[in-house]
Amino acid sequence: MTGRAVRKVVIAGGGTAGWMVAAALAKNLGTLLEITLVESDAIGTVGVGESTIPTARRFHELIGLDERDFVQATQASFKLGIAFENWAREGDRYFHSFGVTGRSTWMADFHHIWLQAREMGVAGEFGEYCLELQAAEANRFRSGADTPLNYAYHLDATAYGTFLRGFAEPLGVRRVEGKIAEVRLDPESGYIDSLVLEDGQAIAGDLFVDCTGFRGLLIEETLETGYEDWTHWLATDSALAVQTEATAPARPYTRAIAHHAGWQWQIPLQSRVGNGLVYCSRFFSDDEARAKLAERVDGEMITEPRLIRFRTGARRKTWNRNCVAIGLASGFVEPLESTSIHLIMIAVTRLMQMFPFDGVFDAVIKRFNDVSRSEIEAIRDFIILHYHLNERDEPFWKQCREMDIPPSLAQRIELFREGAVAYQASDELFRLDSWVQVMLGQRLQPQSHHAMGRMMQAGQLQNALASLAGNIRETVSNLPEHQQFLSQYCRS
Repeated sequence: MTGRAVRKVVIAGGGTAGWMVAAALAKNLGTLLEITLVESDAIGTVGVGESTIPTARRFHELIGLDERDFVQATQASFKLGIAFENWAREGDRYFHSFGVTGRSTWMADFHHIWLQAREMGVAGEFGEYCLELQAAEANRFRSGADTPLNYAYHLDATAYGTFLRGFAEPLGVRRVEGKIAEVRLDPESGYIDSLVLEDGQAIAGDLFVDCTGFRGLLIEETLETGYEDWTHWLATDSALAVQTEATAPARPYTRAIAHHAGWQWQIPLQSRVGNGLVYCSRFFSDDEARAKLAERVDGEMITEPRLIRFRTGARRKTWNRNCVAIGLASGFVEPLESTSIHLIMIAVTRLMQMFPFDGVFDAVIKRFNDVSRSEIEAIRDFIILHYHLNERDEPFWKQCREMDIPPSLAQRIELFREGAVAYQASDELFRLDSWVQVMLGQRLQPQSHHAMGRMMQAGQLQNALASLAGNIRETVSNLPEHQQFLSQYCRS
């Protein structure tokens, strides 16, 4: 540990992660720090993280971004959830929305009451009782202070990085152009002392943030932190990404469409659609994937398909010595639930809360790493859930169904299967509603449930649910169409 005060922060790498970190630090701690970001125009970024979750709105509030400015600059549309197609079985479709389903009580969550109503034969579909789900299916949306909707965004990730740079530089962030040729360590402490660029310039700092992507130039290539591989649980390792022309009004949700060795995404922006095919290369060749992607996209391709290799897992330490890895440098959970940008946002928020102004100490590092690991493991389990609970016949899906899963996830599945018990721990991202929607959508049927609903007569229960669904339908009918709202509110 070192008691040297931390004044100079050096961010290695730009893109979405680097500029998000720079913007957040400059906005909230700018008068206390000197912030330098080193990036090279010659080095590309992954740049396909085009879908977010509602925590993005909280982050934008934290740093003071105007929503209209952001949406216009990034060609964004709005997102109320994800439609999952063909996952448990070919032909299945369910929706993971960002909303709360029904009304829960202190004794039992709503899904227990719904299960009882279904047993009595008086329940509608589970999704009828979620506003965000119904609004998404009706292609309706409205933002603003009075909106009843919980929402996120679809965005152009490259444009987002550019937008954040324009936000951060006026706040005092210094950008240095150049490739990093050497990471120089202090010979006594082993801490990073400076980044040496190809032109010989040395950028010294007290704390270094590694935003160099999968490579992990600082955290891995220099500090040899180690990487925990999770591909035995999440076997997809490749993605093809391409942009296409829009052929229909933008939907306020992402589509995740399963295929025989993975899944496909469709993310509608204002003027184009982001598409990708995620797959396991042991079951699907790159050429087969290209053919499948070309067959399944709507609209003319406006970019060439780009191949991305990845390995799901996490660094053994997110913070090592005086280096904090954020973004892909810290680890990667495949993009099924759009968590990559969230993990950047929560990491820099945690860094600001635990910032080592008076020196880097072991206790703070350990706490940061423990919380980061707990969070990403819970996300990992939620993603595995989608793959493991399936009834498909293909070898890839059979492997996912039969594989051993983390004990933490196995316990959750058994709790729901035996008694419809679901929960969200205090340090977890995904809410109870998310777990319930996915478990039911993946055909996990509880064997029993809380009996509270039996205290109501079937007619009473039917009327209560009908009233709830009716109120949701009325609210949805008063919302504008999503594309209409985009055109009026923030068309670029």
